[in-house]
Amino acid sequence: MQTSQKLAGKVALITGGNSGIGLATAQRFVAEGAFVFITGRRQAELDAAVQQLGSAAFAIQGDVRSLADLDRVAATIKEQKGHLDVVFANAGIAELAPLDAVTEAQYDRQFDINVKGTFFTVQKTLPLLTDGAAIVLMGSIVGSKGLESNSVYSATKAAIRSLARTLTTDLKARGIRVNTVSPGPIETPGLNNILDSPEQVAQFKAQVASGVPLGRIGDADEIAKAVVFLVSDDSSYVTGIELFVDGGMAQV
Repeated sequence: MQTSQKLAGKVALITGGNSGIGLATAQRFVAEGAFVFITGRRQAELDAAVQQLGSAAFAIQGDVRSLADLDRVAATIKEQKGHLDVVFANAGIAELAPLDAVTEAQYDRQFDINVKGTFFTVQKTLPLLTDGAAIVLMGSIVGSKGLESNSVYSATKAAIRSLARTLTTDLKARGIRVNTVSPGPIETPGLNNILDSPEQVAQFKAQVASGVPLGRIGDADEIAKAVVFLVSDDSSYVTGIELFVDGGMAQV
């Protein structure tokens, strides 16, 4: 991977960094010269991710829904590196269901991970963030589209977009930039697990790809490259935005 070391010497945190977009972004960050802390709920996946990432990565098991876990994550980072330059609040889930089938547990789980988890990830790491640091929140095109059976998930991502705006003004005095990256359909384990059978997944992917102007589902590394842009000096005058990386799906 050719790189100009855009993140040389930076210390970064990626929640949900053990698979999918989070892991792809961790790989990009390491290649660009950063030291990366990754979090996730499953220790085995974290161990495998760190083995893949190498000595410039460290895994901390934790659930973003738990403020005690987030306190422990922050304490570990403080002990090991003393500060953070980058936070990518990536951890999130999607559980699709028609309106009349949504359960309270599904609602709570998605808001707790996607919204509460994102908010308190930022709050708990704030004392570690250097002035001029960069934060990226994980959005989605569903936050601005009315896709069927997406009511709760879409609402969580609309909340993330709103949060990026208010955090931008809350943190402007410290020069901390806050942006949202909003992927379209991306080839990830999460996408493959969203339906019950491989046949349903294949049918779903084909249907989704037909609605993307570029005619295909995206790759996790395409999101990772956008996140690198948002946390590097290449975007030094960019804050408060929502960057769609969606093959044009939400744009036409």
